[in-house]
Amino acid sequence: MKYLRAVFNVLFAFLLFAIAVPLVLLMIILSFGTLRNYAIQHIGGFIGRTVLRAAGIRFEIEQVGAPINQPAVYLINHSSTIDLFVMIGLGLPRIRFIAKYELQYNPLFFMLGRLTDQIFIKRQDTEKAVDILQRAYKKILDNELSVLFAPEGSRKHEGVIGPFKKGAFRMAIDLNYPIVPIYLSGAQRLNAEKSLISKSGKVVATIHPPIDTRFWKPDTLDDHIAEVRKMYLRWAGIEMQG
Repeated sequence: MKYLRAVFNVLFAFLLFAIAVPLVLLMIILSFGTLRNYAIQHIGGFIGRTVLRAAGIRFEIEQVGAPINQPAVYLINHSSTIDLFVMIGLGLPRIRFIAKYELQYNPLFFMLGRLTDQIFIKRQDTEKAVDILQRAYKKILDNELSVLFAPEGSRKHEGVIGPFKKGAFRMAIDLNYPIVPIYLSGAQRLNAEKSLISKSGKVVATIHPPIDTRFWKPDTLDDHIAEVRKMYLRWAGIEMQG
């Protein structure tokens, strides 16, 4: 039964994305691109939450403190297949996702990603990834966009929280953006790494207060990354003890 449910969830997700492609294309054409952010936030958010609900997953968002009202670099920990739908389901305003290049091998993700100006990078090619990110700076600043990173780079890593890569933190310094940490709990227990099978249960995304990066310097970047990762390790430890 669980395998049939997994197949249904995959087909259902692809159906929603297949419906979204022409809808988003029509919205962008008719609005001359002005509804692109609306489509990402609301249509994307609806798809993410609907796929999770169909999989029997109750998704909750907890905001610690007041929501930030300026562009930011959002970070989220990554350890399961369902995290993709959680990230979309957050429905963050004026957001662009930093996604792995391989997602474009799926034609639906390719079309939606291109229509909505998502940023695809080859994580194994650090030099090329940095170049792509830096070329995106002007568009991000001109349009007052936020970006979302999974700083571990991949869901396949040792432990609850993997090592953090530098890209998100360097972008925060270069753009003079605050960092907003999002801690995702529950997903790893319900769905591990490569598996398409997920258990029913609850996933919570806790959006923490922003971290000021105005006085960060590139030569102390490793220290700042270590400090932020310690926060995630602390949250993970509290989760496991609870």
